[in-house]
Amino acid sequence: MEQNYFIAAQWIFLALVASMLSIRLGISVALIEILVGVFGGNVMHIEITPWVNFLAGFGAVILTFLAGAEINPESLKENLTESLTIGFLSFFLPFLGGMAFAYYGFGWDVNASKIAGIALSTTSVAVVYAVMVESGLSASKLGQTILAACFITDLGTVIALGVLFSGFSLKLVWFVLILAVVVAIASPLASRIFAAYGGRVSEPEIKFVFLILAIMAYVALASGSEAVLPAYILGLAMAGFFMKYKETLHKMRAIIFVAFTPFYFIKAGALISWTALYTMSGSIVIFLLVKVAAKFLGVLPATRVFHYGKRTGIYTTLLMSTGLTFGTISSLYGLSHHYINANQYSALVAAVIMSAVIPTIIAQKYFFPAPWNEETSELPENN
Repeated sequence: MEQNYFIAAQWIFLALVASMLSIRLGISVALIEILVGVFGGNVMHIEITPWVNFLAGFGAVILTFLAGAEINPESLKENLTESLTIGFLSFFLPFLGGMAFAYYGFGWDVNASKIAGIALSTTSVAVVYAVMVESGLSASKLGQTILAACFITDLGTVIALGVLFSGFSLKLVWFVLILAVVVAIASPLASRIFAAYGGRVSEPEIKFVFLILAIMAYVALASGSEAVLPAYILGLAMAGFFMKYKETLHKMRAIIFVAFTPFYFIKAGALISWTALYTMSGSIVIFLLVKVAAKFLGVLPATRVFHYGKRTGIYTTLLMSTGLTFGTISSLYGLSHHYINANQYSALVAAVIMSAVIPTIIAQKYFFPAPWNEETSELPENN
């Protein structure tokens, strides 16, 4: 037991350092947590235990749920064409570019190249949402559009992985049916529970939401899908309901940013090996450049079509260039099923995790679309 407390102290220490550095440097805490995770994994040699894995995984699930729940349904309808277009292009071109470069540039076989394309096509909802919350853009038109586009991109990733490798099984059909039922009953059931038990110190309404997310995460994993997918869909389905319970969302946000997401982001950094960065540096840099370049080729012209200003268009494209959850998931899938080897896995994961840091820092530091109208939560047209 004392060993668990020692490990917990190391992780909490890194989370605290990340928070203080984030405040001092003015950079999103999620990105700093990834960077201190690199230090923790390579210098402190922090241990990634089963309970750390669970906290990190459940943190990603809750964070993804909140990203969906904070999207205003009316805003989503108004900007649906933008989100669908940006999200599709954000997936499709990097998928083709990453696959083609791995096959023709590095000589990987067909299956390994497919894994590379899928891993590089992703956008991290978790990173983007964390950045949006800290920068105050989560409720803006731009923030709503980007978050919805992130979901479209990652949905394309999940579908591609399923079509190209997993196939469609009876378990997946059952998962879709169960998810449809839960989506239909979640808001009416939550309405009754919130009305009867809400406002208590024990926060039963938050426990109810966590229960649904845990159940659907189990169902998703058992069906061969990913735990974060139903979380985002549930979040979108309950977004209208949570318009009346913003305080509950804020409480949930506080809980996960303190108790869950530090484990998720620090773990992501800890998985980066300095040795792999050195030995595979050429491949990592090239994959990162291919991912970002393909995102710019697809997303930036789309922002022009929808009359985004230059600064806002570049900011949007850089955030859509981030990757983390689904990029590492698809890479691990390829490794565990022997479609890629350990070196290929290291190159892909390092490129994906670096894409969560570098484009986001550049976006926040040099292309943040400020000032914006806090009263209307919309960006001025001349940005």
